[in-house]
Amino acid sequence: MRFAETIGARLILAVTLSTSVIFAGMLGFNHLRSRALIETEVANSAHYLALASANRVEAALSTTARVVEITARQLEQDQINDPRVDPASDRSVRQMLQRTLENNPEIYGTTIAFEPVGSAGAARLHAPYAYRDGAEIKTVQLEAAYDYRVQDWYQIPRELERAGWSEPYFDEGGGNTLMATYSVPFYAGSGATRRLMGVVTADISLDWLAQTIGAIKVLDSGYAFLLSRNGSIVTHPVTDHVMNESIFSLAEAADDTALREVGRRMLRGESGFVPYRGLAGAPARLYYGPIPAAGWSLAIVFPERELFAGIRELTLTVAAIGLLGILLIALVVVLIARSITRPLHSLAIAAGRMRNGDFDVQLPAQTAHDEVGDLSRAFAAMNRDLQIHIRDLVATTSAKERIEGELSIAHDIQMSILPKMLPPFPHREEFSLFAVIEPAKEVGGDFYDFFQLDDDHLCLVVADVSGKGVPASLFMAVTKTLIKATARMDLSPAEILSRVNDQMARDNDQSMFVTVFCAVLDLRDGALVYTNAGHNPPLLIPRQGPPHYFPKTRQLVIGAVEDYPYQAETMRLTPGDRLLLYTDGVTEAMNLQDELYDEQRLLAVCNELQGEPIFDLVKGTVASIKVFAGAAPQSDDITLMAIEYRGRPSVS
Repeated sequence: MRFAETIGARLILAVTLSTSVIFAGMLGFNHLRSRALIETEVANSAHYLALASANRVEAALSTTARVVEITARQLEQDQINDPRVDPASDRSVRQMLQRTLENNPEIYGTTIAFEPVGSAGAARLHAPYAYRDGAEIKTVQLEAAYDYRVQDWYQIPRELERAGWSEPYFDEGGGNTLMATYSVPFYAGSGATRRLMGVVTADISLDWLAQTIGAIKVLDSGYAFLLSRNGSIVTHPVTDHVMNESIFSLAEAADDTALREVGRRMLRGESGFVPYRGLAGAPARLYYGPIPAAGWSLAIVFPERELFAGIRELTLTVAAIGLLGILLIALVVVLIARSITRPLHSLAIAAGRMRNGDFDVQLPAQTAHDEVGDLSRAFAAMNRDLQIHIRDLVATTSAKERIEGELSIAHDIQMSILPKMLPPFPHREEFSLFAVIEPAKEVGGDFYDFFQLDDDHLCLVVADVSGKGVPASLFMAVTKTLIKATARMDLSPAEILSRVNDQMARDNDQSMFVTVFCAVLDLRDGALVYTNAGHNPPLLIPRQGPPHYFPKTRQLVIGAVEDYPYQAETMRLTPGDRLLLYTDGVTEAMNLQDELYDEQRLLAVCNELQGEPIFDLVKGTVASIKVFAGAAPQSDDITLMAIEYRGRPSVS
């Protein structure tokens, strides 16, 4: 035996590895815990940092929006004249714009763009615009070439009939700077006479926003950037990205699905702290949060190398100390393992002989009360118990084989008492008949029977005994024999079942019973006399028309009580009509979802197979049941018998 295969070697390996795993786990837990604490602190700091920056932007945006909305409402209330035809109104509008900038230093520019008058080609545009030029406020008329009708800040609120912020843009021909615009439509009249007068706007210059975002201090090389509500980059350390890229174009270029998902969350106004690839692809953490007033989102990037520098140095130091400790433990384990494995060698030799079938081997005597002594005594006890178990197993196997053989014989006997020639009576042209039975166990309680009472009458029987196995099969054999013997006495089905019931109910200590459908068919004219003793209603499959069940009758099962007055029912079959008799193992077959095959499914299958031969009708129904049940075990016997009445052949 090689050293690597010995207990000592495995013990050394196991202790060393387990110690290493435990230490690595503790080291990893400490590292991850420290890392998580740092991440939590960074997330909290980032949250407050972003919140403070977002609040500054939010306050300016909210104030601007409120000023514009007040101006729009004032214009609606004053109902001013069209400044294009009323110079006084034009002066009033320009003064209003002037005061707005004087009272709100955060606003860069403002305009009141009136709805054009006239046809599309000769529309009269009018939009006085006030803006800041250094410390001076200037007011100009937007030139016709600017055509504010096609600008987003005019078109979108005009069409949607609601206020809102535009995407950041460079307003060439207007403010001539990077800005975002808040627009509010205003109207004249109300109800049916309500009409659009124009759109009031206020512009926020994004220069101060870029300076605010760029001034955020994040570790040594961290940074922040801002996204518009469509994902466009508004501010970023890489200036080429500003208003030229979006977070989705960057994600597409890097094939980064995680960044694309972060972009979606940012546009939904969510907050989060997630892994990220910063500048030059360096691992980092990204905090993002919303600026609700404009639907923008602020992101702050923390480089991981700077974020976790302290915890990384601590982890390396602890790992070096732990490695030295593991080497010392391995040396101690080697010395202990040698003292333990020597006594096990002789025990291993004896165990090898037992493995080869020598159960009379003498195990080494052990007087010690340690684990090795306990192991030796346990081997001796196991040897004795194993010999006893082998003897018992041989006896049990023999008994099982005998029982299985007897059940097989019982199955053959049970099947032998059922009619075997199918189809039967090949010389009779008045009818065609086929039947099948599939017991759930080796022997069961279902049976069918058919026999001629004379040349003109055919007796049909299908029955189901309560219970399973050998008791049910014995009760079935007795019931079948009594029914067939009683039917020979020229009695009606009701009288047959009444007599059989009296005999079966008498001294029925096991309280077993059987459901029976018994019928006598007159082959001359198709008259059918039948009695149903608690059995499933048969299916009538007429030559013309849909299949349907016999009317349900409430009559007691056979074997329950004596002197029960069974009643007979009658009907007439026409040539081409069929009967399908079955037991509850058909309609109560279950699949793996515990769903029943049920009567409606049987009715549907018979409707599909209505024009098929009797053999295919029965076999097709059995196949449908098996497909429905799938891998579910069969819980009850399945019995089917079908007969087609053809009538007397014509005599030429």
